[in-house]
Amino acid sequence: MIWMRCGQPINGSMPERPDMNTLLVLPILIPFSTGLVALFFWRQPRLQGAISVGGCVALLISSLFLFASVWQGGIQAVTMGDWPAPFGIALVADVFASMMVVLAGITGLAVAVYALANIDAQRRAFGYHTFFHILLMGVCGAFLTGDVFNLYVWFEVMLIASFVLLALGGVASQLEGAVKYVTLNLISSAFFLAAAGILYGTVGTLNMADASLRLQTLQNPWVSNLLAMLFLVAFGIKAAIFPLFFWLPASYHTPPVAVSAVFAGLLTKVGVYALVRVFTLMFTSDVGFTHAVILVLAGTTMISGVFGAMVQKDFRRILSFHIVSQIGYMIMGLGMFTPLALAGSVFYIAHHILVKTNLFLVSGVVHRLRGTFELSSLGGLYRSAPLLSVVFLIPALSLAGIPPLSGFWAKFVLVQAGINAGGYTIVAVALVGGILTLFSMTKIWGEAFWKKEESGGGPEPPGVEVWTAGERVAYYVPIIVLAALTVSIGLTVAPLMDVALRAAAQLADPAAYVAAVLAGRP
Repeated sequence: MIWMRCGQPINGSMPERPDMNTLLVLPILIPFSTGLVALFFWRQPRLQGAISVGGCVALLISSLFLFASVWQGGIQAVTMGDWPAPFGIALVADVFASMMVVLAGITGLAVAVYALANIDAQRRAFGYHTFFHILLMGVCGAFLTGDVFNLYVWFEVMLIASFVLLALGGVASQLEGAVKYVTLNLISSAFFLAAAGILYGTVGTLNMADASLRLQTLQNPWVSNLLAMLFLVAFGIKAAIFPLFFWLPASYHTPPVAVSAVFAGLLTKVGVYALVRVFTLMFTSDVGFTHAVILVLAGTTMISGVFGAMVQKDFRRILSFHIVSQIGYMIMGLGMFTPLALAGSVFYIAHHILVKTNLFLVSGVVHRLRGTFELSSLGGLYRSAPLLSVVFLIPALSLAGIPPLSGFWAKFVLVQAGINAGGYTIVAVALVGGILTLFSMTKIWGEAFWKKEESGGGPEPPGVEVWTAGERVAYYVPIIVLAALTVSIGLTVAPLMDVALRAAAQLADPAAYVAAVLAGRP
């Protein structure tokens, strides 16, 4: 039995909505069920692929229903096992969380279709589809949980699934990247568990909404700041902020492109989401200290990541370092901690998930055409693959912030918020980072697409087989759709901006979140 309450921030009434039981649980239950079913058909790869795509379609549809319910009815919360909050395990969906679940559904579906051609039969037989959906389950669980310990559990679910996906295939470079990845993330988990234990010992609860109220009553504010720094280290490693990011570019370029793409699109964003959640809900008593630290880390993350990208010569390593740089923009708004700045962060996260996933998927098509990720061995793609060239330019220019694409509006909002708040230094750093990002993207364009192909247009390199019609569909449909979403966001910016502003309003004033979770508390 599930005991549920639904928060209505407008009039304070909290009528029971039985349909919310299903809506909040489905984004977790669907990936779990899909992965379990796929496991039983490991000898039938085509059926496995169909199950995987079907599960992602179901996840996307359920996430859209959840978002619509939250948008119309306010913040939704359920607690499990007939235990009232803060004792029961809480699932909570505000605009920010439900938007992230929708983005997880979009990313999961794009990668699932792409994987039909990109993942080989051996990896499929060894459980790729199952662990892919377990990863999606962990991602959605992290977005929807209202409890610190269960956030830790979902992080561990993601860590186990991502480690298997990273090492699947047993290639030496993959195993090396997987060891670095899991080592640093285990350190992060240790910090997280320690922080959760100290939090419970300090305030007697791990429910985020309840903890937010109890932290405000602490007589020693330094205890709250200590906890904040522990959570900052734990989530900072997960999000790959400076100086804790070096595991990411050492590992994200090693697995198959479908795995790299879902990692790039979602995994670090879960760390960013956790930072935004706890530093808007729980640790707000001394923003002059905690959020100033975040703002400094945002600037150093922007610059260190883009400098790393500038010296790389491998397509995916450049993109990996750019993940680090763009994380800085996402936490920039959190550091400034104004409603407009938070809206800029929410907008930037949504934009970046779509753009970065697409860039990794494009790199896989390039590899499929030429058999390499090394820029020095590429060239001439604008002639031989004009559609691919256009599809690359759209997310690349959006990442650099070129108008009218989505990245321009994301950076514009953050810059405007920074100017309004008097943060001229961080604004200058953000603008310099954007210019250097454009330089890196033009480097890829010049080397891979624009320069003359050294082979002179001869036969395909050894190991590059002839394309089938099914492969073309699986490779091209996801990147075209994601590019179209990037353009549509840029040309019709108002809908996503409305979502970002409402999400920011709920983050800046978490009273409605707390009321939805703790409604009817004894």
